[in-house]
Amino acid sequence: MQKVQKGFTLIELMIVVAIIGILAAIAIPAYQDYTQRAQVGEAFTIVSSAKTAIAEFRQTNGSYPDGGQVTALGLNVDDPAGQYVTTIAVGDGDGEITVTMKAAGQVGSEVADGVLVFTPPADADLAAGRPFTWACSSANIEQKYLPRTCVGST
Repeated sequence: MQKVQKGFTLIELMIVVAIIGILAAIAIPAYQDYTQRAQVGEAFTIVSSAKTAIAEFRQTNGSYPDGGQVTALGLNVDDPAGQYVTTIAVGDGDGEITVTMKAAGQVGSEVADGVLVFTPPADADLAAGRPFTWACSSANIEQKYLPRTCVGST
């Protein structure tokens, strides 16, 4: 009588393990990129209320708020209450918002201590009738971790 094979051979198992290893080698770096993009995304969410308050102040008063007026707007810049953002600073009289990410270990290593700068339009642009749009930039966060509308380092 002929023996009926039951189960998998060693070669078949080794092939499956190799395929899983290759897939993991591709997936883990991609996953890390996505998590760091999400961490930077938190900065955009936290700063949205500050952007709205500063834009409204500019439209109402004809100038950007200075240091004392920023606190009067109700912006909590000292404690941004974010999991990945350390500080938010508003420029004195220019409306520029600077967001600093937390250190490595609390955020991904590629965005650790990263700085995002949100710049409102210049007074001349608003006087010329151009729309109120914010510019975003970062000198030390790579573009692949930022939204397309924000310019990062290369």
